[in-house]
Amino acid sequence: MRTDSSPGTLPAREHLPAATAGTPVLDVVIPVYNEEKDLQPCVLRLHDHLTRTFPYPFRITIADNASTDSTPDVARLLETRVPQVRSVRLEQKGRGRALRTVWSASDAPILAYMDVDLSTDLNALLPLVAPLISGHSDLAIGSRLARSSRVVRGAKREFISRSYNLILRGSLQARFSDAQCGFKAIRRDVAQLLLPLVEDTGWFFDTEMLVLAERAGLRIHEVPVDWVDDPDSTVHIVRTATDDLKGVWRVGRALATGSLPLDRLTRPFGDDPRDREIMDVPKGLARQLVGFCVVGGLSTLFYLLLYSGFRQFSGSQTANALALLVSAVANTAANRRLTFGVRGRSGAVRHQAQGLVVFGIGLALTSGSLVALDAATSDPAHATELAVLVAANLAATVLRFLLFRAWVFPDRRGDEEPPAPVPSQPPGRTAAPPTYPAPGPLPQRPHPHAQHPHAQHPHTPPRDSGTNQFRAGEAADGTVGLPPLERSREWGRDATMRLQPVRPHDTDPGDAR
Repeated sequence: MRTDSSPGTLPAREHLPAATAGTPVLDVVIPVYNEEKDLQPCVLRLHDHLTRTFPYPFRITIADNASTDSTPDVARLLETRVPQVRSVRLEQKGRGRALRTVWSASDAPILAYMDVDLSTDLNALLPLVAPLISGHSDLAIGSRLARSSRVVRGAKREFISRSYNLILRGSLQARFSDAQCGFKAIRRDVAQLLLPLVEDTGWFFDTEMLVLAERAGLRIHEVPVDWVDDPDSTVHIVRTATDDLKGVWRVGRALATGSLPLDRLTRPFGDDPRDREIMDVPKGLARQLVGFCVVGGLSTLFYLLLYSGFRQFSGSQTANALALLVSAVANTAANRRLTFGVRGRSGAVRHQAQGLVVFGIGLALTSGSLVALDAATSDPAHATELAVLVAANLAATVLRFLLFRAWVFPDRRGDEEPPAPVPSQPPGRTAAPPTYPAPGPLPQRPHPHAQHPHAQHPHTPPRDSGTNQFRAGEAADGTVGLPPLERSREWGRDATMRLQPVRPHDTDPGDAR
């Protein structure tokens, strides 16, 4: 349950938009480093497959990671001779750096990538991107570990892959099955807000992106794939595994401290216009209880340690008051962030003040229990004091949770001003359909099969000959130099069009089909 809203919150899931007529729907990025031998066969095979099977305009982008052989020359030759192919040269290595650079500059609404060896069967490409086009999912990954996947690889790589995914599940609570399969896709509107949060520029880029997306509540679609290991792979397994473990530690620490603004990636509930008054989905009571119990257990241990320390030089009442005061401040801050999901400094002072009122109630309960214990026996043992305080704290904890949920961190969504009513129309006129407030700064998703009068054939160049060319790292929407959040707002104002499926043999513009 959030009491503040982020300006970067994504809109409800809707069908895919395209920015302008002639813009490719899919941009497939192939990161390469010294792949002069395999690059041309890979690109030609992928281009042929997309031409025959993909019903929308597409682009293939070769991202050269500072190759030192003739790979850049091969990439430029392919760009010249093969339609829908372009090349981008980067002067630094790193798969994550290549994907971030090309995806940030691409104007295609669906962004994908695959390894140059094409280990994954290309028949999984359309199932990979279809949920993103339809608006069902935000990211999609190929999985070699799904039950229906068919994988051919050695025992060593199989063991490493499964061990790595077990580490992710145990340390970062990841629920996706395969983090490192080189076969992924993401919606551009999601990438604009997600990529600035991803720090890694190497092989851990995929994992970090997926973990952050999953923690933010984005929907990740998994596609079982057929995959054949490349025996000539140049990946350094030991170094890559070491870097990945360092990345796991860094991301886990960031998630534990709450330093990542994942709330800007949340989506409201429902994609039907009738549901858009529901601005957020409240956190479940069960989840809040679990978080509160964990924080409460740690706070109780902290309180008992403080009490034992203060008891060395003060009386029981003074030690109890000091220990409860310090632990109450820490407890309120932890519950604010971890249990009730409140981010930012807004309202923090008020929340702490209300928490101190709750602390006063807890102090009355625990102090009263100590008074009752002193009345019962003149010299109680220290263990007896601790047992009485634990019992009193349990009662105070239940009351604290109820007050936190209903008073300190309530659900503020009901306090928002309702939308203005639509004025009634004079008699004899047809009432205009009601309008709904935009749920977020990013564009909506039109249906992929809706007809648009300006939709073009995937292999026909756009009518506007003034198409701009962009270098790697530049935004293709005229928002160069803007921060990611502002850039996403500007992109959200672009006109959208409906996508029309096209067939490779529909070449006659006068055909009534």
